[in-house]
Amino acid sequence: MKSSFNPPVRTLMGPGPSDVSPRVLSALARPTIGHLDPEFIHMMDEIKEMLQALFKTQSPLTLPVSAPGSAGMEACFVNLVEPGDKVIVCQNGVFGGRMKENVERFGGEAIMVMDDWGKPVDLDKVEKALAETDDVKALAFVHAETSTGVRSDAESLCALAQKYGCLTIVDTVTSLGGIDVDVDGWGIDAVYSGTQKCLSCPPGISPVAFSERAIEAVKNRKSAVPSWFLDKNLVMGYWSGGGKRAYHHTAPVNSLYALHESLVMLFEEGLENTWARHQQHHEALRAGLEAMGINFLVEEEYRLPQLNTVYVPEGVDEAEVRSRLLKDYSLEIGAGLGSLAGKVWRIGLMGSSCSRRNVMLCLAALENTLSALDAPINRGVAALAAEAVYNA
Repeated sequence: MKSSFNPPVRTLMGPGPSDVSPRVLSALARPTIGHLDPEFIHMMDEIKEMLQALFKTQSPLTLPVSAPGSAGMEACFVNLVEPGDKVIVCQNGVFGGRMKENVERFGGEAIMVMDDWGKPVDLDKVEKALAETDDVKALAFVHAETSTGVRSDAESLCALAQKYGCLTIVDTVTSLGGIDVDVDGWGIDAVYSGTQKCLSCPPGISPVAFSERAIEAVKNRKSAVPSWFLDKNLVMGYWSGGGKRAYHHTAPVNSLYALHESLVMLFEEGLENTWARHQQHHEALRAGLEAMGINFLVEEEYRLPQLNTVYVPEGVDEAEVRSRLLKDYSLEIGAGLGSLAGKVWRIGLMGSSCSRRNVMLCLAALENTLSALDAPINRGVAALAAEAVYNA
């Protein structure tokens, strides 16, 4: 006989998901109503308005896809990429590679611009690829690479795409809500994100937005979108805003309650205040880690405040450290991916996880655990360095 599952209480400081606020968890437990109920439709309109404000866009096709961030990625590529289309894909980590797979699965040709993991996308390489390639349909890149914690210059990349007359497809899964994302100001054509990072919502929803240029490209396709569920021609009628909705699918009602609540909380705090909070706690964490003798993968200019990738001290079994943190402190941090596996940790400061309490817990837990393993670190200085940032 099985019994109810009661998960342990964790502090989530990995690359996602992040801690979910009690307010958001409470919203999940509210009574389920029909997805075409007038009250639910009113809430949908509010979600759309808040997502437009968060993305900084007036796009009428701004909506939460009823699936995780990977489905948001696929929604952008499956609608815009047709057989034979050329797409320049920038890869400086795991998730640029997933963009390449999407292009190729939908019959496109992926022209790769490669950069080292931990480095931002090189603008000169991108311009060279654009200048040397005829009939480029789109430029695709990751704004905030989750596998490394590096930020690329989205504004300049979008300007290059506009200069050469192609669309842009941008991954903002880790950036949205943690740093500035300006869809209309930068000229992004298709953008996707996820709810489980800086929005501090449960996983399972992917906010997306399509520009007017992208909408026209979808409407004027030569071939049908090869995914019924993700075809934005069909979804437009359900998320068009106001009045009667055309039935498309049964929306995840309670998950959208949670997203609504998380967006309400974000705008109560204020976008600029949210970004400032992520930056302040990043600086405190950085000071503590560096005082301990732990170094960052990414150069300071390109680091994400919400995702800190640091080298594992020499001679330390990184998996053993993560295991002890989980067992002794109920604290989760992330491992490295791909070529960085075993070499780095990824420490998240996302949304509700981004707090002074969590920074101090992480530093103390890491120092105690590494000390117990006789790691080559400086002891007794991390907390003081972090507190100096907070008291400045």
